[in-house]
Amino acid sequence: MRNAQQTRVIGHRGAAGEAPENTLASFRLAADQGADMVELDVHLSADGKLIVCHDETLDRTSDQTGAIRDLTEYAIRNADAGNWFSSDFSGERIPLLEEVYEALPDSMEINVEVKDAAGSALDPVLLGFLREDGRLERTIVSSFDHKLLVRLKQAEPKLRIGLLYAADLIDHAGYAAGLNVEVYSLHPFHELIGARDTSDAVTSGLAVYPYTANRPEQWQRLLELGVSGIITDYPGELRNYLIQKEGTAARRSE
Repeated sequence: MRNAQQTRVIGHRGAAGEAPENTLASFRLAADQGADMVELDVHLSADGKLIVCHDETLDRTSDQTGAIRDLTEYAIRNADAGNWFSSDFSGERIPLLEEVYEALPDSMEINVEVKDAAGSALDPVLLGFLREDGRLERTIVSSFDHKLLVRLKQAEPKLRIGLLYAADLIDHAGYAAGLNVEVYSLHPFHELIGARDTSDAVTSGLAVYPYTANRPEQWQRLLELGVSGIITDYPGELRNYLIQKEGTAARRSE
């Protein structure tokens, strides 16, 4: 088992269990709680802006409706993305991707999940953004669309890509190798990866970041597997859990 403190804490949509997902408030909370990385979702607006939102529409997480790809930045930014979660967050806006990078410390990595590539229209926009200001070095781009990831990697060899999937693969590391581009990380559903899968992946040089584990018993299982990091809605609670585990281990070794 990895040293508990070596396991990276990755805030899912920020700290989505305690703040409205994919908002600056959520990302800042995750940073304050000691997350090593945040995960977020991007779409392309009608006027070519990188919009941070999980769904294809604004309906679930704001007071507005409509598909992001059909709306301009102005229309999207007028939506309240906080009040649905709690009146304490009333007035939170749906951020642009650049705002998230500006809001977080340069030392914090960002996992950008592409939800809708709009065909391939998103590719040059995202790569152009990441090539500026050293952003490539702090970014992992993940997606369930593995063809998209291969395209992006071929266009920008320095980009780190992560494979998102919810399949009980026979050979997780072998699947990544079969894409014929360098894969940085695997992002499996946390219930669908085992000890041998994790060991093979890590031995092959892959990071393993399962999603989305929110309970101590789930964290403990993943720690025993030796995963590289855990994606969670509760980064503060996971950080405290890891600190407690490390303290217990230290006392036992005295």
